Formats: sequence, C-alpha cells, structure tokens
Amino acid sequence: MRNKFKLTVCALVLWGFVSIGNAQNDRWQQKVKYDMDVIMDVQKNQYHGTQKLHYTNNSPDTLDRVFYHLYYNAFQPNSMMDVRSRTIADPDRRVGNRIFNLSPEEIGYLKINSLTLNGKGTQFVHEETILEVDLPEPILPGQTVVFDMEFEGQVPLQVRRAGRDNAEGIRYSMSQWYPKMAAYDVRGWHANPYIGREFYGNFGDFDVKIKIDKNYTLGGTGYLQNANEIGHGYEDEGVTVPAPTGNTLTWHFFAPNVHDFMWAADPNYTHEKIQMENGPIVHFLYVKSDKTEENWSKLKGYTVDAIQFMSDNFGKYPYGQFSVVQGGDGGMEYPMATLITGHRNLRSLVGVTVHELIHMWYYGVLGFNESSEPWLDEGFTTWGTNVVMDAVFEKDPNFIQEGNYRSYFRLVESGFEEPLTTHGDHYNRNSAYGAGTYTKGAVFVEQLAYIIGKENFDKAMLRLWNDWQFKHPNGNDVIRIMEKTSGLELDWYLDYFIASTKTIDYGIKNIEAEGEKTKITLERLGQMPMPMDVVVTYQDGSQEMIYLPLVIMRGGKPAEAGMPERTHTEKWAWTDYSKEFLLARPISDIKTVEIDPSMRLADINRENNKFEVGVELLKK
Repeated sequence: MRNKFKLTVCALVLWGFVSIGNAQNDRWQQKVKYDMDVIMDVQKNQYHGTQKLHYTNNSPDTLDRVFYHLYYNAFQPNSMMDVRSRTIADPDRRVGNRIFNLSPEEIGYLKINSLTLNGKGTQFVHEETILEVDLPEPILPGQTVVFDMEFEGQVPLQVRRAGRDNAEGIRYSMSQWYPKMAAYDVRGWHANPYIGREFYGNFGDFDVKIKIDKNYTLGGTGYLQNANEIGHGYEDEGVTVPAPTGNTLTWHFFAPNVHDFMWAADPNYTHEKIQMENGPIVHFLYVKSDKTEENWSKLKGYTVDAIQFMSDNFGKYPYGQFSVVQGGDGGMEYPMATLITGHRNLRSLVGVTVHELIHMWYYGVLGFNESSEPWLDEGFTTWGTNVVMDAVFEKDPNFIQEGNYRSYFRLVESGFEEPLTTHGDHYNRNSAYGAGTYTKGAVFVEQLAYIIGKENFDKAMLRLWNDWQFKHPNGNDVIRIMEKTSGLELDWYLDYFIASTKTIDYGIKNIEAEGEKTKITLERLGQMPMPMDVVVTYQDGSQEMIYLPLVIMRGGKPAEAGMPERTHTEKWAWTDYSKEFLLARPISDIKTVEIDPSMRLADINRENNKFEVGVELLKK
C-alpha cells in the first residue's frame, strides 16, 4: 500500500512538471469567424445587419460569460469618451466637447436586438460600449460554438477615427462599426470601454456583405469576391460588368486571418491600383481635386517602395492587397488598409501613409496589444517610419531617430512622464501618452540596437517576425527574441526603461595623467544603468573604442561595423556610480573623449558626454 502511494505521488509530481512545461510552451489564442450581412441607408446614415460568429475557445478555461465591443456608443453626450475628452488636462483638439454637442441625428449607436448561442437565447445588457452577455450554457475548452445576432447602428458625425462626413467631405469611414467579440487571453477578458485610444482583437476570418447605394465606391480590409459584378475599378480588364438591376449593389469582401475589418465609402472616390511584382495589389481610393491629384499620384510609387523595403528587411507582407483610403481624421491603421486624411503636402502624405503601412507589421500581423502595451505597436512603428522614410523618400544626413530622442527628453523635462506599462486609456495626459508610447517607444527600439549591436538587432527583427506573426507577442516576448539572438540578458532593460521613469545620465568626470598613461573617470548621474561605448580621438586623428558592458548583461555585443576599433573591454557593475580605466597612451596624445558619439544612448544631459583635452589640462 505504501509503495502504491509513493508511485501515485511520484506520478502526480511528474504530471505536474509536465503540465507546467506545457502551460509555459503552449500560447493559445481564441479563434473567430465572422459572417455579416449589412444594409446601409445612406439617407439616414443608419444600417442594420446580421452576424453569425463561430467562436473557438482554445483556452483551458470554461467560459460562462462573453463580452462584445460596441464602439459607436462612445459617440453620445456624457459617454465615458465624452467625459474623458472634456475633463482631461490637455484635451485632444480633434474631440474636445464635440461629442457632447452632437444632436440625436449626429450621435453614433450600436444596438443588439437579438443574440443566441447555438440557437439558445442569451441574457445581455448594453453597458455603453460593452455588451455583457450571460450564456445559457458554458463554452468548454476546445469547443466551437455559434453566436447568431441581429444588430443596428447609426454612423456618428466624424469626431474620432470613425464616422461620416469628415472634414474633407468623405461620406463614410466605417471603422469599429460592428459588434466585436472582446479578446480573451492568459490575462482574461479585455472588455475595456472605448474612450478613444487603441484596440486589441482575436485573429480570425471575416466574410462581409454590404448592400449600399450603387453610386458608392468601397474599399478597405479584405478581398472583393464579386469584383466583376461590382465594377468601380475592381473588375478584371476586358470583362464586361453587368449594369446594376436596382438602386443598390452588394459588395462581398473576405479577409482571412485578421483581427478587425474596416471599410470606407464615397460616391466620388477615384479608385487606382498597382500590382506589385512579387507583392500585393495596392489600392488607392481618394476624391480627386486640386488638393489631392498631384500628391496622390506621386504617393503610389512611394507606397510600393515602402512595402518592398519592409518586406525585404522586416518580413514579407503576407496579404494579397493593401488599401490606402482617404477618410478618418488623420491616420489610422486597420488590417490590409489605412484611413488617412488626404489634403496634405507630399512629405506629410507619404509620411502618414508609411507610418500606417508599418502598422501592418506590428499591429496587423504581430498583433501587439495596442491597449495594454501601446508602446510596442506605436514605438516600433514610429521607429520604423524614420527608417523607411530615410530609405524611400529622403536621406537624412544626421541621426535619423534624433527627433524621437528630443521628444522623449522634453517629456522627461515636463515632469508628466508615466511608466510605459500604463494602460493606454489611463494616462493622466494626452501629451504623456503620445510622447511616451510613440517617441519613447521608438527610443526603446533604437537603444536595443545600441545594446546588442546592429547586426544582432537586424537578425532579431526578422526572427521576431518569423516566430511571432499572428500570435500576439508581448513586451517580454520581444525581449526574449533579442536575448536569444544576442546571447545577452536584457530583462533589466525592460524593467528600467519600460516599467519605470528612471533616466539615463552619464558623464566624463575627470581625465588625468598617470605617468605615461591616462586615467579616465566616468560617472553615472542617472538612476538607470546602461553599457558604455567610449570613443577616444587622438591628436593624430586616430580613434579607439573602450567598451564597458554591464555585468548584468552576462556578456557583451560584438564589435559593430563603422565604429572605431575596440581596444579594451571591462565590465561595469550597476551598483557602482563611477568607473575608472587606463589608456596606454599619455594624455598629451588625446584630443577628445566622448560617450556614445553614435547618439543612440538616450542620455538626458549630453553636455557632459564629451571632454576636450585643452592646453590647461596638459600643463597639470
């Protein structure tokens, strides 16, 4: 009996270890398949439709409730989005009190009229932008169920991203327009109320039919399935398009393996397209005028070049189409498409298109959680915007990320900085959110190249794409990719730069002769430790690099191309606030000593980073 008991315990312990291992290695995610039929009334700006959702519970949990996002309900007076927009210390000028002043015909709404699970009725409550649903029966792990829904909506007057009749006259920017199942992952439900920030959703397939006035041209996410029936520039060359038999057309789109679906519509859209060689068809939909014609014509070539550059350097674009659509209130990314305002000068037009295009990689395919970790999505995209613009639009002779560094430094000086672990909706100020997630996020990316070396960084970026596409990686997953590629330990970097507001500040404290050698003393003035590249320039013009990696890195980066020869490497413990090292040459040979002349180190006070050896010092 005792032996049997011992065997049972051992088996349970072994099973426990195996289970833990499996739990650590198995990154599940829920799967969705939407089938939607929608009828749009362009006179009333209202629509109604049906939705059949096949929902697969790949989690290990039994679900007895689910939640849907009803984003358009935010566009009503006294909604959470309205109150937040009017009470935050620095309101978004695009919103302000505009929601509060919407009339009943101008507000947005999204209402659920019926909802069943596998044919059985559910109990549900509209809690502003969230539908709370109690299920008649639980959804078991591994089970696929079917939700059937009838819904209706009203398109709000354009205020933020979505809506009708924007400032440039575009009729419909239909983003966040349908009831969308909230994401459920290892952290549980992400049923966040919509107050105007970003999004997070399940990957899946969308089959969408939209019936609308025949004069409207549509574009956005997905592949048009009935192009030869529709026309409007989508038909194949040489194919006769039958005349519509009524006042409406039904547009049928299919989008595989995406986590959202956007469409836009206007009766005056010009539709142009380019078939890339070894790439997608790129669609351009805009209203042609003296404010758009010349620049949108030039935009086409730049967009193709940008897609090619991203595919070559950061992972091949995986879809067969990408749409650049005039609409919205600025620039906003959606799978396979972007909404951008079109009355811009050429640089602005190309810049916003490139930015939203790069989101196709870090928002669209990698699927970063834009709400909980907006710095990942916006940081990588903002960093990438500068890289791509430098490659395809105009070369910058200076450090191309310098603008992002300056913006981050201003944020530090403002005193309003918050840790980048702050949920996107909960920043105290819009300015802190913007400068933090966009520009400090971009600095985070550029400093990774400084820490692990440019060659390792380039390899890691491709590895991130190959290992994590369509899987929703988080910040720790990104760091692990960088660690695996470089062989370094980098958790400290995430803890300091993302989870805190501690800053980097190093300086050259002293340079003095020590016989025929020279002693250099560095000091750490900031609270965040970093590895040091110190470049010594001699009177004869030659240079050498002194490399001081942190002990907690458990190694160092390889020598980087284009940098001075590395002559000395010595580890620096983060607990030490000063560090001395000796040069083998006399002080009279030295012209300057400089910390990180590449400017990639986000040192908040660069004035003490360079030391020039003057006549007075040589006399000592």
